[in-house]
Amino acid sequence: MISILPVRGLPEIRSGDDLAALVADRADLHDGDVLVLAQKGVSKSEGRIVRLDGIEASDAAVRIAAGERDPREVEVILREAKRIVRERGPLVITETRHGFICASAGVDHSNAPEHGTLVLLPLDPDASARRIRDRVLELTGRTVGVVITDSFGRPFRQGTTDVAIGVAGIPAIIDLRGTKDRIGYELRASRTAIADEIAAASDLVRGKAEGVPAVIVRGLRLAGDGSAQEIVIEPELDLFS
Repeated sequence: MISILPVRGLPEIRSGDDLAALVADRADLHDGDVLVLAQKGVSKSEGRIVRLDGIEASDAAVRIAAGERDPREVEVILREAKRIVRERGPLVITETRHGFICASAGVDHSNAPEHGTLVLLPLDPDASARRIRDRVLELTGRTVGVVITDSFGRPFRQGTTDVAIGVAGIPAIIDLRGTKDRIGYELRASRTAIADEIAAASDLVRGKAEGVPAVIVRGLRLAGDGSAQEIVIEPELDLFS
């Protein structure tokens, strides 16, 4: 049986906080658990915060903002983006330095520490996941997987869903190619983005405004140690951007 358990009682995360210790103090972790952490909490603990009052908007940012968005926020997005994939009015779809295709390069003001600040993505979410996993082992003796998640939109689909942007201690993708289905056909293209499925499932108990940045998924029995970079599609296979 799979259980999805919110970790309640966590304080507002601040720069320098030991996120693994905060979770370990409030949760009974088991070997094989997957600790799922919202990107905002990880980014805050790593000090990935920008104050708008220290930003000067470029001409490009002013043009894209089009009077509908703070151009300083757009400027931060442009600085975080590797390239602009699409833009329409103040909406910008970008490729981040990590290779993620998402709105606003992952820059967001929701759940920021205070007004006038923005939260950026971790510099290396996979490395963040590994550090947290190692710290949990040090503190508790438990071997867990870690998934760091963020909310992304999807081509041709309304709404957002959480996806994995950092992974440690579990496979990111389960490759079913070469196996057979129940009537004997060999699977030739089936690869399951298990880390994304875990990310989306965790959001069922976390919500967006309840202040629950950590979730434990129990009962999966996953073996492997993947990277969220495995889920990023190679440019030559990308038919959409």
